[in-house]
Amino acid sequence: MSQNKKSIYTLQFILLCMSSLLFSSSFNMIIPELPSYLSSLGGAEYKGLIISLFTLTAAISRPFSGKLTDRWGRVPVMAVGSVVCLICGFLYPILSSVSGFLLLRLVHGFSTGFKPTATSAYVADIIPQERWGEALGMHGLCFSIGGALGPSIGSLIVNAYGMDAMFYSSSFLAFLSIIIVMNMKETLAVKEKLHKSMFFISRTDIIDIGALPAGIITFFSYTAFGLILTLIPDWSEHLGAVNKGIFFTSFTAASVLVRFVAGKVSDRYGRTSVILVGLVVTAFSLFIISESTSVTILLVGAAIYGMGTGTLSPAINAWTIDLSSPQHRGKAIATMYISMELGIGLGALIGGSYYNDIIERIPLIMKIDIVILCIGILYLLYWRRLKQH
Repeated sequence: MSQNKKSIYTLQFILLCMSSLLFSSSFNMIIPELPSYLSSLGGAEYKGLIISLFTLTAAISRPFSGKLTDRWGRVPVMAVGSVVCLICGFLYPILSSVSGFLLLRLVHGFSTGFKPTATSAYVADIIPQERWGEALGMHGLCFSIGGALGPSIGSLIVNAYGMDAMFYSSSFLAFLSIIIVMNMKETLAVKEKLHKSMFFISRTDIIDIGALPAGIITFFSYTAFGLILTLIPDWSEHLGAVNKGIFFTSFTAASVLVRFVAGKVSDRYGRTSVILVGLVVTAFSLFIISESTSVTILLVGAAIYGMGTGTLSPAINAWTIDLSSPQHRGKAIATMYISMELGIGLGALIGGSYYNDIIERIPLIMKIDIVILCIGILYLLYWRRLKQH
């Protein structure tokens, strides 16, 4: 049997997907409740920082996680990300002031700065290149399931037992993720012992130039996600949603339905063609969300947004790996994630700052981001044209 016909669903891959599902549930669980929690602490004017601080440290840590992934190993870097989630979940109830909360959002960002970088490299190590899109689509599906379950479960826990119970539940899920990761086989062929030199970053360690086109598209596409994370909890409440996590459940469920297919399609017909479709669908979803006058219309917009992101994510991930060399795979993936964090962070910061708890501004903010997505579409068309000549 040829290599590309063998099943990709090995024990290693299944464990990786389970670990990511729990990790995603852990840090996504608390997101819908954070805006109201920060307001209860007296920090309503800092809502734009909830996501932007998180993504700031995630972006800063990417060059380190990329270098450590390529030299120290995939497994320990994944474990570090989950450990940060474990610790932060326990500290939120203790550091219950505005300054303490904002500090924790900074620290919490290191979790996504480490684990996803090493996870994508791990997938590329154990899956044949011609199946990368399919594998990353399936892994993304599991990550998305965690993103769907987490917010809904988190809101249920808050309503039944309070905020502290939700934070502790987040830590427990991170703990389960750590147990799985520590029982996984290392895939880095030449693994070095952890050394202080690995924490010294030069300019060449920060960005993989070859993967930069994928990073640019990632930046444009994820500005919308920054807005979603920051504004949708308030927008959902304004439209009459009882559970503020229902939007995230709807978009993630739709994302799950298309991710696996989108990954396979990108393997067959090319990454950039699939990415173009994803960008157009995402832009259309923002228009529907901005025009929502009821929870039902909002959930339709959420589902379309999930289809857009579910199409984009596996294709961009696979495209990034396509553009990288094996010895710099971690750096290339880190480049893509740095761009993602910049997009999310700037979208959250600028959108949240302009919003300033004035609910009538949300539709305009969403429409402005449609223009940003259109710029991404034009860039991708330009890049494809250059490659044809």
